[in-house]
Amino acid sequence: MKKLKGKRALVYGLGRSGQAASKLLHSQDACVSIYDDDKNERGLFCFDSQPLLHNYDLVVVSPGVTVRSNNLLSGFKARKTPVISELDLGSKFCKGKIIAVTGTNGKTTTCSLLGKIFEAAGKNTFVCGNIGLPISAIALKTSKKSFIICETSNFQLETSSSFAPDLACVLNLAEDHLDRHGSFEEYLRVKHLIFQNYKSSQTAVVNADDSNVMNLKLPKKLSLFSLKTLKKGVFIKNGCIYNGKTRIISLDDIPLIGVKNYQNVMAAVAVACHYKIKPRIIRDAISNFMPPAHRLSYLGEKNGVRFVDDSKATNIACVKMAIESLQSNRLVLLLGGQNKGLSFEKLFLEKPKIKKCLCFGEAGEEIFETASRFGYDAEVFPTMREAVIRAKAFATSGDVVLLSPGCASFDEFSSYAVRGQIFMELISES
Repeated sequence: MKKLKGKRALVYGLGRSGQAASKLLHSQDACVSIYDDDKNERGLFCFDSQPLLHNYDLVVVSPGVTVRSNNLLSGFKARKTPVISELDLGSKFCKGKIIAVTGTNGKTTTCSLLGKIFEAAGKNTFVCGNIGLPISAIALKTSKKSFIICETSNFQLETSSSFAPDLACVLNLAEDHLDRHGSFEEYLRVKHLIFQNYKSSQTAVVNADDSNVMNLKLPKKLSLFSLKTLKKGVFIKNGCIYNGKTRIISLDDIPLIGVKNYQNVMAAVAVACHYKIKPRIIRDAISNFMPPAHRLSYLGEKNGVRFVDDSKATNIACVKMAIESLQSNRLVLLLGGQNKGLSFEKLFLEKPKIKKCLCFGEAGEEIFETASRFGYDAEVFPTMREAVIRAKAFATSGDVVLLSPGCASFDEFSSYAVRGQIFMELISES
């Protein structure tokens, strides 16, 4: 892999990861061509409009590329051309310890928190991967003393074959991205690839409370975290997080809302303790942590109505977590956007306490019909803006207005972050 001089490499996908992979390959004197399914990119230098007509030594696939039923990738595999992920490429050039964090929800929060803990401990730390900075962008900056905290998504793992983290952490697993993978079983198979190159001596950090996680074929050495008391591992007891007999931090000192964030914090604690970081350093880093935006973020109160932005909730499991975390009997819930092949029956079957369900966007009618069928007071709107305006007019003192869409944002917005920002702006309007 590292001997790339003169090798012909094709980078498939021109997003951030593809650009970083191209630069890394160029730095190793590879002959790089590029391809993207968006034909508008054809004018770019080195764009190969018909890759299967040429011979390549290596194909590097960006996470944004859809793999299922992809004729181009099938063609390369048929001729036995090595096809790898950008994650594979970048990790091969990393020195130091790679800590990979995956799961359906909570990856960014956990990785961000781990970054702060390791930095506070004086470690040479890089936070990368699905969090925004591709691993290929930081690989050559690392040293043997570095800690690379890599948010690892199913999109990155899907074409991975050689990724071999020193420590892998699985937060939780629930139905998501079924539009891409076709089934929950395939989604789980892809997630399990984080362990494909694990050795018997390696430890994995996993959520003992999540049956989907625990039903994976896990490594023998496990470091568990749980909301329940454990004989060994990280757990909650008497309103505090413990690692074994060692008290780490009181829940009151954690600047994050809800049970799902307690699990993220426990995962970070388990990883930090594995690398022998002192409890005092862990505690201080957690208590001073500024959580990423749009993840169960409290926006404030107006006329006795509280507003919470959970725009990052793009699947039903995350919506459930948000509802459980807020523990409100007077919830005005905004749901909608672009469905990812998920059934909202799984949300309403559990009969969550929702005062009003305001549905919007491309999936609005579908969610409205499902909510109504289960007896919920629901309304539907073409856009999120109209749903938010209705929420502000409807909610009274004591209510909680929660944006936790359970869908992707792409029908109306370029990202969940833009959706969350617009929500914040609408809330601040008088």
